[in-house]
Amino acid sequence: MQGKLVTIFGGSGFLGRYVAEELLAHGVRIRVACRNPSNAIYIKPLGNLGQVQLIAADVRKPASVNRAVADADAVINLVGSFGDMDAIQNVGARNIAQATAERGIQTFVHVSAIGADAGSAAEYGRSKAAGEAAVHAACPSAVILRPSIIFGREDQFLNRFAGLIRMLPVVPVIGASTRFQPLFVGDVAKAIALATFSQDGKIYELGGPQIFSMIELNRWIAKAIGRDPAFIEVPDVAAEALARTTGWLPGAPITMDQFRMLGSDNVVTGENGLTAYGIVPTPMDIVAHDWLSIYRKHGRFGTSSDNEKSSNAAT
Repeated sequence: MQGKLVTIFGGSGFLGRYVAEELLAHGVRIRVACRNPSNAIYIKPLGNLGQVQLIAADVRKPASVNRAVADADAVINLVGSFGDMDAIQNVGARNIAQATAERGIQTFVHVSAIGADAGSAAEYGRSKAAGEAAVHAACPSAVILRPSIIFGREDQFLNRFAGLIRMLPVVPVIGASTRFQPLFVGDVAKAIALATFSQDGKIYELGGPQIFSMIELNRWIAKAIGRDPAFIEVPDVAAEALARTTGWLPGAPITMDQFRMLGSDNVVTGENGLTAYGIVPTPMDIVAHDWLSIYRKHGRFGTSSDNEKSSNAAT
């Protein structure tokens, strides 16, 4: 793939940054396709002169998708949403796959998610499954990757919980028993790059080396940032009531669709796709402390014993 052109839809997002960096390191030219190219300007310095292109594209608009894949040697779709899910994750995926097929492009990688299921109670899972079906209908050799929850410096997962744990002495935990298999964003980027170099039409689930329940994950984060709040498991009936009454509000703690998603574990059910690609999954312990330190009492100069000292002083 060295010197080839790869169009990355959603390349300006959290995962896109790492996919771009991985491909650029292999000498691949990339075209970042997103609704607002100015959001991807930070990717330009990651490549050499002329190695990075930016283009405006909306996956819901076939004409803009066609422009974005013109002359490309491969296409990657990273676009996902918790908002207009069917239009983006189903119709948008179909638009990209059809444009890829019509252009005669043989290499297509589609990033979906664990939980993609036509029979899912959550619209998120149904729309992801419909997108997968549309991709394989248009591009049978396309590789589909289903990651569990992805963590990294800029994520909205570990950072979100760490922010709450830093602020609250008592932390309510919704879906406390739901299990996750968090994986490092850099490992996902490597898998995407390797899938780009080798097409086999398979669906791979991706997960990290550890499985945590939601409450175990919160406790792990609390320990990592030297905090010791009380964790309260929110009963499902109360969580559902909260989702129904406030889930439609901007910034709501949980939407109804997110509540339904928590009804199923988010873990690999068969072979881990990282193993298939020869990637050793990175534990959170190895990398997360690099950025979670900002949530400590004294930032990166704080220690896990800060709380113990404070408690002893109080007594």
